[in-house]
Amino acid sequence: MPISSGTIKFISSLKQRKFRQNYHKFTAEGGRIVAELLTQSRYRVDHLYALEEWAAALPAPPTVPLTLVSPKELGRISQLRTPNQVVAVVDLPDVAEDLPTDMATSWSLYLDGVQSPSNLGALLRIADWFGFHHVIAGAGTADLYASKSIQATMGSFLRIDFRQGDLTEVTTKFPDLPIFGADLSGENIYGLRAPEAGMLVIGAEGPGVSTAARTQVQRWLNIPRAPGREAESLNAAVAAGILCGGIVNSLVDS
Repeated sequence: MPISSGTIKFISSLKQRKFRQNYHKFTAEGGRIVAELLTQSRYRVDHLYALEEWAAALPAPPTVPLTLVSPKELGRISQLRTPNQVVAVVDLPDVAEDLPTDMATSWSLYLDGVQSPSNLGALLRIADWFGFHHVIAGAGTADLYASKSIQATMGSFLRIDFRQGDLTEVTTKFPDLPIFGADLSGENIYGLRAPEAGMLVIGAEGPGVSTAARTQVQRWLNIPRAPGREAESLNAAVAAGILCGGIVNSLVDS
C-alpha cells in the first residue's frame, strides 16, 4: 500500500528546524546508521520507511513500525540526493538540564558557533574517534538534527553525549577544568603535555573563537604551518582533528 501524501508531507517537513521542534522528531537515513539506531536505547525510533530488500536483509524483524516503500516513494521522503534504502523517523531526545559530572574527569569539545552542519557532524566523528566524551554546542552552532549534520556524523551522534550549553556554565560548574583554544600565538600542539581532563573550544569557520569565549580560554594551542607556506587557516573540523590527536597522543605518552 503506497504511503499517503500526508505522511510524505510530514516527513518532508522535518527538513526544517521549526517542524523538527514542533513534532519533536528528526530523520536519519542509510542502512548502517539505521541498523545502529535499532540496537541502542538513547534514541527512540518512531517509524521506519524502507525498501523491501533492506527489510528482508535484517537479521530479525524490527520491533518498531515498518512501512515498505518503493524506490520512488523513498525518493520523495529522503533528504539525500541519492536515497539510501531506509528512512527512520526518530524522536528528539529530552533536553538535559545539567552538565554531566564526569566532565571534570574527561575531555570534551565546546563548539563556539560552528555554523556548518557538515563540520558539526565531522566534529562529532572526531570526538568519537579520539574518545572525547561530550560535545557542548554554544549559541549559533548548527542544529545536530538537521539531515546534513546527522549524515555527517556517520552514526557518532549515537555514541557522543551532545547538548546545548554556554561556556560560562562549564567554567562556573567546573572551575578547575582547563579550557583550551586554538590561536597562532599559542603553544605548539606537538609539544603539549596535556592534563588528564579538559575542554577544547572550537571556533566558528572564519572568525574563529568569539570574543566572549576567548575570555574563558586559559591555554592556547597552535598548529604550526610548514615554513614558507601562506595558507591563512584550517577548516574547523580539520583543526579539531589535529588538536584532538595531539592531546590524546600526549596523554598516551605521559
